[in-house]
Amino acid sequence: MTDPSDFRARLHRKSIVVAPGIYDALTASMVEAAGFEACYLSGAAIAYTKLGRPDIGLVSMAEVADTLAHIRERVALPIVVDADTGFGNALNVQRTVRVFERAGATALQLEDQTFPKRCGHLADKGVIPAHEMAGKIRAAVDARASEKTVIIARTDAVAVEGFERAIERAHLYAQAGADMLFIEAPKTREELKRVVDACGTSVPLMANMVEGGVTPIVPAHELEAIGFSFVIFPGGIVRAIAKAAQDFYGILKRDGTTDAYRDRMFDFAGINALLGTAAILERGKTYEDKA
Repeated sequence: MTDPSDFRARLHRKSIVVAPGIYDALTASMVEAAGFEACYLSGAAIAYTKLGRPDIGLVSMAEVADTLAHIRERVALPIVVDADTGFGNALNVQRTVRVFERAGATALQLEDQTFPKRCGHLADKGVIPAHEMAGKIRAAVDARASEKTVIIARTDAVAVEGFERAIERAHLYAQAGADMLFIEAPKTREELKRVVDACGTSVPLMANMVEGGVTPIVPAHELEAIGFSFVIFPGGIVRAIAKAAQDFYGILKRDGTTDAYRDRMFDFAGINALLGTAAILERGKTYEDKA
C-alpha cells in the first residue's frame, strides 16, 4: 500500500493508481484490506448514505470532515477527499484545506462549479469564472500545512463551455499550482485521449468512472496506456450496496425471515472476523489490572 506521505511521488510513476470510492470507515477498511493503494472519499457517496439525498450540494464541510476523521482513525492508506467547491470562496477554501488536512486528508479535490454544485454527470451545471477558480487553487496551495498534501483541480467546463475551454481552464489551474488535473465528464474514449494530448503528462491527470454516467467506463490499464495517472470509481460501492439492500429488505418483507438471503451476507461470526473483533478484545485484556 502507498504511504500517504509518498502519494505525490507515487502519482508521477508510470503505473496508474486506482482509488475505489468509500463513504465510511467500514468501506475504507475493506478497500485497504483488498490491497488498493488509495481510496476516494466521495461527496456524492456521503450524500447518498448520510443524507439519503442526491449529490446536489447538500453535504456540509463539517459533515465531510467528521466522516474523514473517522476514516483516518481506521485506515493508514492515502485518502483523496472530494472537497466540492471548497464550500465557498477562496477564504472558505483555505479553511477547508486546513480542516481536512487535520482530519487526515492526503489530497483534496476542488472543482469550479457554481454553488449549489451537483454531480459532475448531471445536467445543467454551471461554472465560476476561470480566474476565480485559479484564485481558489492558489488559496488552497497557500493554506496547506504540508507540501505533500496534493491539490487536485477539477473543471466541469466540458458540459458548460465546451471541450476546448475546459482544456484552457486546466492549463490555467496548473499554472495556479494544482498538483493534479481532473477534466470531468469527457463523452468518449477519444475525448479522454484528447485530454492527455492537450494537457501532457508533466502534471498527473485524473479520470472518473461513473457507471451509467457521461464518460464511458474504461479499464484502468487502458487509461494508463492513454496517459492517466489516477482513476476513481467513486459511487460504485453505494450503487452495489443499495441494490443489495433493496433485495435484502424485499426478501425480509416477503418472507418474514432472512433465510433466502443468507448465502449473500456475513453472519454474526463473519462480520466480527472481518472487523477483527477477537484481536481487539485480546488487546484490551493486555491493559487490564492484574493485581
